[in-house]
Amino acid sequence: MNQEKKVIENLIEDYSNLLNENSFTDFSIFVENEPNPFEIKVHKSILSSRSPFFNVLLKEKKKETNSISLKQFNKKEMESILSYIYYGNISFENQENLFQLLEISIYFKLNLLKEIIQKKISNSINYSNFFQFLFQNRNLKLNEIEIKCFELINQNFSQIQNNENLFNLTKEEIIKFIQFKQEKKEIFQFDFFQFLNNWIEKRNEGLIGTNFQKRIIEKKRQFHSFFSLFDKDSISKQDFDKLKQFDFFPKSFLINLHCTIFQRQEKEIEEKFPDSIEIKEILLEEKWKKEIEKTEKKIKEKNKENQELKSKYQKMKLEIEKMKPVFDRYDKYFAEMKQSFPQFADSEIIREIEYIKKLREWINDNDFFSKMKKGFSAKTNGFDCRNWHKYVDNQGKTLIIIKTKDNFIFGGFTQIGFTTDKSQWNEDYRNKDFGYIIDPDAFIFSLRNDKNDREAKKFSIKTGQEPNSIYYNFSSHGPIFGGGGDFFLISNLQPGWSNFGYSYNLPDGITYQTDESKSYLAGSYNSWVVDELETYFI
Repeated sequence: MNQEKKVIENLIEDYSNLLNENSFTDFSIFVENEPNPFEIKVHKSILSSRSPFFNVLLKEKKKETNSISLKQFNKKEMESILSYIYYGNISFENQENLFQLLEISIYFKLNLLKEIIQKKISNSINYSNFFQFLFQNRNLKLNEIEIKCFELINQNFSQIQNNENLFNLTKEEIIKFIQFKQEKKEIFQFDFFQFLNNWIEKRNEGLIGTNFQKRIIEKKRQFHSFFSLFDKDSISKQDFDKLKQFDFFPKSFLINLHCTIFQRQEKEIEEKFPDSIEIKEILLEEKWKKEIEKTEKKIKEKNKENQELKSKYQKMKLEIEKMKPVFDRYDKYFAEMKQSFPQFADSEIIREIEYIKKLREWINDNDFFSKMKKGFSAKTNGFDCRNWHKYVDNQGKTLIIIKTKDNFIFGGFTQIGFTTDKSQWNEDYRNKDFGYIIDPDAFIFSLRNDKNDREAKKFSIKTGQEPNSIYYNFSSHGPIFGGGGDFFLISNLQPGWSNFGYSYNLPDGITYQTDESKSYLAGSYNSWVVDELETYFI
């Protein structure tokens, strides 16, 4: 045995000398994780026989390369690994670099060395360093090291529950710790849920100052990752009662847990007193008490809800009673309006008697006013100029009323009327050069102008502009008043334009082609939208 030992010692010494003296080297390893790249001379045959990594690399490269550059390891680490590859020796004096050596052993696929270092690390874990080792293991995720760290966390949890390192655990590590305890069939104490609450709170510090309900929803969302992991038998009855104080537990989780605990207690009592009818009756009574309490609570909540609804109903009833005289006045008002002015009974625009009085005064034609009817409604007959001409052309005296989306009400009246057929026009009324109609009695009006709170007004044609009263040429045009388009509609009757003041008189104090003149009728020059257009004739 001594002679065999001596042979092994000589062999180790020979390989050590081979590495240290750089004899017969045929390959170089450049270590670039240094201020200056460092070269280590080695032997292909030894590397390929001892390391599966180098074996694959050198077979693939064959004679193409005689070197390799490594950026992730330093000189000292590479020298330690090469001493192991050459003669099976590695130093563990400096425990700070154990994880670096472990990472290198994995990289070069030195499985035996990996097991040795992993065992060394595992044996070195103690109360003073288990957090450090757990965090260093995050990249490697070696199960043996994780389990050893979890064991120490579990044993000392009550002492370290406020340790800052505990709050630095990742969600994945907490899940693994819960699974570790479940496998050991351990009960989760209240202090663990307290830690879990504080851990989630720290993750949500950025939500401080936001809506309270939003923070609760976010806490529940984060806890959802954990609560499904808890086994039914892993929480005690005493701790369950304490858990109700936390606002992140889903109700379904607490209800299922409560049922499980009750069943567990029932089972324990039955096992302890298998033949006791009295105990079973007490359990049954307790069970029914719980059901009765739940039912009574629901009834109270329902009664409270009904009381609130009753109170709201009484308030609404009182408000309706207060408003009844107003409703009665309006009913009477509309009844009178329909009876006195049946021509506007179904109008969506003319809803005020004052408007009707103004229109009657301005038109000053009792025969027309008493016989006229609504012949066109854009909402009923369509927002289309051709449709408008279909219903309105060749009707003679015509009243047009427009209501915009912004509640401006205006329009125009013509004694002659509209047509797209020139042959229908009396020669005396035609402005042959430009396609306009001569109507000295035409006028435009403004009934409602909320923007400037202006009173209802009629605007007659300017002297000299009578040949440009209304336009008749195209079926693609809707109603057009004035040679410069005091207001006009084309295509689908919207949007409209208003160049008020070109052919028709402006109100006193307003100048033509100003923003005030252009926005007078409809609130703007060319961006107003028709809500309804009604046209009346006999």
